[in-house]
Amino acid sequence: MELTLLGTGTPEGLPRPGCPCAACALSVGPRSRAATAVLVDGALLLDLTPGAVLAGARAGHSLAGVRQVLLTHPHDGPPVELPPGLPAAGRVPDGRELAVISGHRVRAVPMDAPGTGYEVTGPDGGRLLYLPPGGAPAGQGSPRTGSGGGTTGQRPYDMVLADVLGRPEALARLRASGAVGPATDVIAVHLDHDTPPGRELERRCAAAGARAVADGTTVIAGEYHAVPVPPRRTLVLGGARSGKSFEAERRLEAFPGVVYAATGGTRDGDAEWAHRVGLHRERRPATWRTVETCDLVPLLAETGPPLLVDCLALWLTDAMDRAGAWDDEVWARGGHQQLHDRSAELARAVRTARRPVVLVSNEVGSGIVPATASGRRFRDELGRLNTAVAAECEHVLLVVAGQALVLKD
Repeated sequence: MELTLLGTGTPEGLPRPGCPCAACALSVGPRSRAATAVLVDGALLLDLTPGAVLAGARAGHSLAGVRQVLLTHPHDGPPVELPPGLPAAGRVPDGRELAVISGHRVRAVPMDAPGTGYEVTGPDGGRLLYLPPGGAPAGQGSPRTGSGGGTTGQRPYDMVLADVLGRPEALARLRASGAVGPATDVIAVHLDHDTPPGRELERRCAAAGARAVADGTTVIAGEYHAVPVPPRRTLVLGGARSGKSFEAERRLEAFPGVVYAATGGTRDGDAEWAHRVGLHRERRPATWRTVETCDLVPLLAETGPPLLVDCLALWLTDAMDRAGAWDDEVWARGGHQQLHDRSAELARAVRTARRPVVLVSNEVGSGIVPATASGRRFRDELGRLNTAVAAECEHVLLVVAGQALVLKD
């Protein structure tokens, strides 16, 4: 199947009319995006948007051969005028199938939000899944999951067009069911102003194993394309309240079954700490599993879903507690060697990790010199630990004021 993306933006378009935000200010010229609409083999139009005929002409395609126009979501505002010659636009009821005269078969996929997704099978057997803005497949399964919970046995989709940045958990569900595989070309559409255009957009899409394309791009479902492969090991550094934990979580939110290793533990009687922990838990996807532990080496040695470790600074605090490293005499008598051995063991475990890993740590040493020897010792050891772990990671980020700066890629 040949697909031309007449638009790739939110239903309001990008920039949004009258919006003064920084992302909209940057979304001009080639970075502007019309509302998402997809022309399939010149015969099937998914979503009718203003200017579709002109957008098709700019991309070198006429809409004269369109035999079916399908809508995926409620359209606010005045009705879009139907260009002359196009068939009336409509929506297929959930679960129903439609045979198009062009030879395409379309099945309506129920969503967990207003709208309809479409599974399109072309005459050549290529398979496409197109999801509406803000939509994810209804239920815990996917378009390939039967009522009894088992898969239908179909191969993964050749291509998925979805609101990857707005609903990353939709992509996680599809991966969990096998509907999205390693070779599936995932293209982010319905792009909004929540993500600045340019390199930041490319980085966030790549972290989800997806890509973004410009309006007017023509792609072939099933054709080989270098699918973005997220780094296997990533270290995210940042100061207090820099947004480093949020950045780390965002890098894995499009993947199912993530194991979240929380190294902070519990602190009896500390209501403020409990509140912090609660906020972190509330923003994690419900499908993630939390393990409160500082015993990270066994987790790194296991195979399985991605592992998120938050954070190495609290892991080091626990390691220094166990080594008695806060006491000057214990430190001099061998505490330093015990701590260094444990830190080296952790770095080796990161090196040999077989599962995707994202680690979070505090960046220290740029501010005031601690007033105590133990405070300076912690600062120095965390700097050494960050250096050792960063050396074993393919990707290292520094988050400052919520902005991720790539240090190693």
